[in-house]
Order: sequence, then structure tokens, then C-alpha cells
Amino acid sequence: MSIRRWSGAALLALFAIVISGCAVNRSTANVEPGSNLAAVKTIHVVRAPDDGRKVNDLIAERLTQMGYAASTGESKRADVDANMTYVDRWMWDLTMYMIELTLILRDPATDFPLARGNSFHTSLTRLSPKEMVQEVTANMFKDVKK
Repeated sequence: MSIRRWSGAALLALFAIVISGCAVNRSTANVEPGSNLAAVKTIHVVRAPDDGRKVNDLIAERLTQMGYAASTGESKRADVDANMTYVDRWMWDLTMYMIELTLILRDPATDFPLARGNSFHTSLTRLSPKEMVQEVTANMFKDVKK
């Protein structure tokens, strides 16, 4: 095999490795054993302290669309069926985009996680923040009969 051919094959392999590393996505959700998400009707989304993008509003809006009585604010509430916390991670690739969103549904009395969901999309499979919220909530509540 000539050096020119070998160089082209090596470049192609390297390109495939680099591209495949950029096209990662995953979406997961886990409900803790013994958690009854069907009993949850009111959810309060606790705004992350450093959230300047109003992800809390997107989450509360989505929960309302799904039929929950949803509110949002700076601190947890005891008068709801569940509090929801979140962690949003952002990345720069020509523009800022949300690379990962994790939602945790918590018991208001104990703060125990009832369920958690996660969405991770790198640059080539990126979703809008609204789509990330929709993906995670759909997975978290997929087995709940309303």
C-alpha cells in the first residue's frame, strides 16, 4: 500500500473518530422504587440560583402542559406534592447551547428523590432548551396514567 493511500485511510479513520465523538446523545429516566408518581398533581420548580436563562419557566410551562399544577420560585415549598430541582449545563460551539439537563423530582417533606431524568446532546445532535425539557419530562412521566 502506498504512503498516499495509507495517509488517506488514516485521515478518514481519524475524521470518523472525531465526528463520532461530536454526535453523542442520551436520554434517561429513573423512578425510585416505591415512588407513586401518579399521586403527584402539584409540582413546584425550584429556580437554580445561577439560572439566567429561565430554564425554570420552561420546566413549569411544560409541566402545566402535561396537566400538572406547576409553579416556580426561588425556594422549595412544603404545600405541594413534589418539588423539582434541575441542573442545566451549557457549552460553546459557535453559539451557546444546552448540552445537558438533569431534573430531579423530590418529596417535599424529606427532599428524597422520587424520580430523576437526564438529557445529554452534544453539538451535532443538539436540541433547544424547550426540546430538552420536553424530552426529559416525557421520559420521567411516561408510565404515569393521567
